[in-house]
Amino acid sequence: MSLQEGRELACAKINLSLDVLGKREDGYHELAMVMATVDLADTLTFLHEGEGVRVESQVSFLPSDRSNLAAAAALAFQKATGRKVEPLTIRMDKQIPVCAGTAGGSSDAAAVLRYLDRVMETHLSLEELQAIGETVGSDVPYCVMGGTALAEGRGERLTPLPPLPSCPVVLCKPNFPVSTPALFGQLDRCKLRRRPDTKGILAALEAGDLQGVARRLYNVFEDVLQPRQKRTVDTIKNTLINQGALGAAMTGTGPTVFGLFADEETARTAYESLAEDYAHTFLCHIV
Repeated sequence: MSLQEGRELACAKINLSLDVLGKREDGYHELAMVMATVDLADTLTFLHEGEGVRVESQVSFLPSDRSNLAAAAALAFQKATGRKVEPLTIRMDKQIPVCAGTAGGSSDAAAVLRYLDRVMETHLSLEELQAIGETVGSDVPYCVMGGTALAEGRGERLTPLPPLPSCPVVLCKPNFPVSTPALFGQLDRCKLRRRPDTKGILAALEAGDLQGVARRLYNVFEDVLQPRQKRTVDTIKNTLINQGALGAAMTGTGPTVFGLFADEETARTAYESLAEDYAHTFLCHIV
């Protein structure tokens, strides 16, 4: 069966809460995260041409081979199903910022799995697609599912939650890199001053209480940023709050900061204010 050309959207995620409960015997960390999907998205176009599995994008430094999660997902699908996907060229229109804590690479991988399942007519269940995704990256199972969910373990144990009420979201990525291994190392060496109120967020979601969720936004990685990075993150959070956000936090291991808003006009004003200083600022919505 030859592959058909097609397109798939890959949406970004935000962490409404992120807690690290400890380090496991296998070297990974035990996590508890409440995540939601926003409509900031990459567009992936699939062409059955070229050699092997290749990735093309307008971002010059992204790898084009299997070290790119999108290519890795295609090869993982091929291995798991025994269905030949090559040759396959994946053309990405990247809108989600890279290395931002918004699961751009994982979402691209999930989009590849959804596309291949559809075009190859393998009719895999959600759980089967997530199992393939888990071999590619810890956030991929969530991105396969999307929506609002509690992620535990390394992020692969997922519990669907009542959706976060639809609202505008402003995302702002400051211009500095963050090392995920370094942040985990810092967490291992320090005692956290504060932890997210995960149970409170779950209760607020159950009640459809946007303000209740927004009041409880928190990410433990904010406490272990380098001082200069933390000042920048706090400045962006304060700007969002002062411009009317119901709550603000960093997502993932950063450095992107987001704010939840009650109305479009207030969110747009905050977006325009931050966009003057930060090129990677986005106005999007919960989906």
